[in-house]
Amino acid sequence: MTMRPEARGARIPRGAIVLLLSAIYAVNYIDRQILAIILEHIKHEFRVSDTLLGLLVGPAFALFYATLGMPIALAADRMSRSRIIIASLACFSAMTLACGLVARFWQLVVARMLTGVGEAGTGPASQSIISDLYGPSERATAQAIYATGVNVGLMIAFFAGGWIADAYGWRAAFVAAGVPGLLLTLLAMAVLRDPPRPAPVQSPSPTAARLGFLWRQRSYRYIVLGTAMSAFSGYGITAFVPAFLIRSHGMGSTEVGLTFALIVGLGGGLGTYASGRFADIAARRGGIHRNLLAPAIAAVISIPFWVPFFLAGNVAIAIAAAVIPVSLSAAFIGPCIATIQTITPPAMRARAAAIQLFVGNLIGLGLGPLVIGVLSDLLRPVFGADSLRYAMFAGVAAAAASIPFYLVAARHVPQDLERLDGLD
Repeated sequence: MTMRPEARGARIPRGAIVLLLSAIYAVNYIDRQILAIILEHIKHEFRVSDTLLGLLVGPAFALFYATLGMPIALAADRMSRSRIIIASLACFSAMTLACGLVARFWQLVVARMLTGVGEAGTGPASQSIISDLYGPSERATAQAIYATGVNVGLMIAFFAGGWIADAYGWRAAFVAAGVPGLLLTLLAMAVLRDPPRPAPVQSPSPTAARLGFLWRQRSYRYIVLGTAMSAFSGYGITAFVPAFLIRSHGMGSTEVGLTFALIVGLGGGLGTYASGRFADIAARRGGIHRNLLAPAIAAVISIPFWVPFFLAGNVAIAIAAAVIPVSLSAAFIGPCIATIQTITPPAMRARAAAIQLFVGNLIGLGLGPLVIGVLSDLLRPVFGADSLRYAMFAGVAAAAASIPFYLVAARHVPQDLERLDGLD
């Protein structure tokens, strides 16, 4: 069901709503990933291990982010999604600002936990709103435009975070990251409204109303596992790339930030958008299941380039090798979100998104940085400061593991769509 800008209840054009939600996603990622560019500053001030840094980046945030996503999504399927997004945005922006005011490492951990509490509320509600605005043949592109917020957020976090940390200290970087979200909260309060929800397309059976229906959608299960592997790779590698370049190649935070801001912002934005366009074109020609070819192909293309990035002794070669895999690191988001929202009843879309985020963030954000941090500490006696080179190959292995999940999921999409049609 496609909602037009003039639809009842729509205050601004649907394209503008997507851009606003993408901007909120960008602020979400600025606040979430600002840590990556300033980890070395935090490590030196508090004198903590890579394992503790991985704990700070991963589980301290992910456990609250993933766990609270479910109850908030249940509320989003019944209540005002725009109000949930606005409240969540205000919360995580304020907590990010608070990260810049801490005096002890444990206080930073607590502040990051509370940041995760706030960020839990924006994703499922945003995805649900976009899916109400766009039909299946346009949904992957719309969700990919929304997902470019990842790239914009990373670009700003890397560039501004590195420069501010070098010039004014890492605490100032947190403060600067929190303020835009508070300003965006005011804009969202003024213009963001829920579009009309489609009529429920599900039976009154309590099984369908709970999680039984989603469990029977076999493609959904495999998409969730595939995105978890992709998230493990993306979060784990992204968290430690700046530290790796600083330690192994002698780059400064500002230099790393500028370099990866350009790759993530320009290349990543193009790659994320292109994956959605490719998925929609493939779906129109051969069926919705072809959406899932996009993340599988992106992973296949990316994997060979990670090897020279990690192992090259020359920094120019390493950065050149990073362009392709970094640009495609978020290519899975748009096509996978669109497929999940298409195989799910409208009244369960926020819950479906929350479950995917729950599993993906526990495995990806919760374990990715932590596993790589632990491996780096274990390998340090052998490789010294270069231990991160080899620890980050865990992220490459996860990317490879995502491919069969996407391909198997694609095979089951047609049957799952028939099951969804049977609920009418």
